[in-house]
Parts: sequence; structure tokens; C-alpha cells
Amino acid sequence: MNSDRMYSVIIAPHVSEKSTLMTEDSNQYAFKVAVDATKPEIKQAVETIFNVVVDDLQVLNVKGKTKRSFRGKVRRKKNWKKAYVRLEAGHEIDFAEIG
Repeated sequence: MNSDRMYSVIIAPHVSEKSTLMTEDSNQYAFKVAVDATKPEIKQAVETIFNVVVDDLQVLNVKGKTKRSFRGKVRRKKNWKKAYVRLEAGHEIDFAEIG
């Protein structure tokens, strides 16, 4: 996989209360990834970009929320894809050093 595709597969880290607890407890990180990304692409991108070893990977599609304005107009947010990446023991990702 070329480097352009690698950097377009991983869009951003997904930071939430749940993902922070998972990072502390089980060395697992959450990422917002491209909708057309596959598991092997995500694994290779994380291992190459962050220089770590991926132990386990789970991918799920997140359905976009429906919002209603005060006038009754219905809008829908985009669907997106999330990846939970568990790293092997001894490896970690420090987002403060990257950016």
C-alpha cells in the first residue's frame, strides 16, 4: 500500500470517555477510519505510521445521527467507520509527540 493511501485510511484518533478508559485498561485505541478501508489496510497503516505491533483489530460502522431543527426539518449526519486497535504488550501510541 502506498503512503498516500496509508495516511488517508486513518482519519483521526477517536477520543471519548470510553476510548480513554480502554487505553488505560487494555492498551486499546480507537480511530476514525475511511469508510472504504479494510482490516488489513487499517492494520498495516497503524503499524507503519505509529511504529507499533497490532495484536487485535475490530472495525464497526457507525450510523449517522438524525437531527431535527426547531422548524421540523430533518437532517442526517454522515455514516462513518471506527476501528478499535489493541496493541501488543510494551507498545503504546503517544499522540502528543506526533502532532
